[in-house]
Amino acid sequence: MGSSGWDWQEAGASALTGASPLRSLEQVLADHAAWLEQRPGGVRANLCGAALSEANLEGGNLRGALLRSAILLEARLSGADLSGADLQDADLRQAMLTGADLTGANLAGANLRLSLLAEANLSEAVLDRCSLGGANLREARLLDTSLHSVDFTSAFLKGAGLHHARAFGCDFSNATLEGVIFYHAHLQTCRLVACKADGANFSFTRIQGCDFRNAQLSSARFFKADLSRSCFARALMGGCDLREARLAATEFFDALLNGARFGDAALHTTDLRGANLSGARELTALQLAQARTNDSTVLPSGRRGPFLKGSQDERPSLLR
Repeated sequence: MGSSGWDWQEAGASALTGASPLRSLEQVLADHAAWLEQRPGGVRANLCGAALSEANLEGGNLRGALLRSAILLEARLSGADLSGADLQDADLRQAMLTGADLTGANLAGANLRLSLLAEANLSEAVLDRCSLGGANLREARLLDTSLHSVDFTSAFLKGAGLHHARAFGCDFSNATLEGVIFYHAHLQTCRLVACKADGANFSFTRIQGCDFRNAQLSSARFFKADLSRSCFARALMGGCDLREARLAATEFFDALLNGARFGDAALHTTDLRGANLSGARELTALQLAQARTNDSTVLPSGRRGPFLKGSQDERPSLLR
């Protein structure tokens, strides 16, 4: 397994070997393999602070390795096993991590801007304060992942899985989230401004105090989701599934909700001013009476509001 840019501080080498001479990367990996297999002479890889820019570690076994503050700029790590590794504050900008296993890894504070993480496994990983701006996470797995103040701006997450993920204060602005599965996730005070999330699945997700202004959410699913106090102003939500969703104090100002489904959704104090509900289904007079509408609201019947009890404007025009 070759490498380039291999240069680490002698203090790091001493921590590894207990002696001053530097060892080759190949020897470090061999000793780490012995440590993983509990063979005599095995030593856990300690690459903390190591300069490994452009290093070739494709398919390497660095499970449980210590890589805190390591410099892995443009490193090749596709298919590598980094499960349980300590990568806190590591520099992984533009690194190639396609198909890498980062299960349970600690990436708190790591810089992964513009990195390639397609089909990588980040399940149960810690990504707090991590930067993933512009990164490619196509079909990556982030199941049960901790995401606190993570920067996902302009990242590409098409088809990714974030089941049971916990995201607090994260920024997904302008990110591509088409077909992403957020099933049973918890999103709180996150920014998803102008994200592209057509067909995404937010079913059973807690989405509290999040900002979806100008988001593209056509045919997205919010079945039994809690969207309390979130903002969907000017969002494109045609054909969305909002059945049994909790929409208390949720803002849909000027949102496009044509053909959306609202069966048994809770609309108490929901802001539908200026929203286009043309053809929206399963709305009742009680639901619309509990929501806020105005003269620029387009009601399911196609008529402009505000909604008046007894008008039957809760019914799509085809059902009138």
